[in-house]
Amino acid sequence: MREEKQPAVYILTNKRNGTLYVGVTSALWYRICDHKNGRFTGFSSRYGLTMLVWYENHPTIPSAIHRETRLKKWKRDWKLAMTTAFNPDWRDLHDEVDSTVNAVDDFATRKVAPPGGWPA
Repeated sequence: MREEKQPAVYILTNKRNGTLYVGVTSALWYRICDHKNGRFTGFSSRYGLTMLVWYENHPTIPSAIHRETRLKKWKRDWKLAMTTAFNPDWRDLHDEVDSTVNAVDDFATRKVAPPGGWPA
């Protein structure tokens, strides 16, 4: 049986308010496993970024890539505010991600906007 793709954008960190990494994938649960098991060299590995603290499902890969590109241009404070609104305790959400998910949640992760709204 072939795994269904569920595009997602995600943020990893090493601790609350720590170094942030924004990424995109078609299989979030498995991608985070790869990060946790050190299968990637580079930025996330160098800084020990293994905690999934924010994610957002998307209907298509192009929409996820577009969102990732936009988030990478955001100021750090904006990303911290968005993460805190979504995950106030900065818990590692990896175990809460369904590895078999195939339904789009229509960007439901955008729960609480900061004053003035989210930047474009």
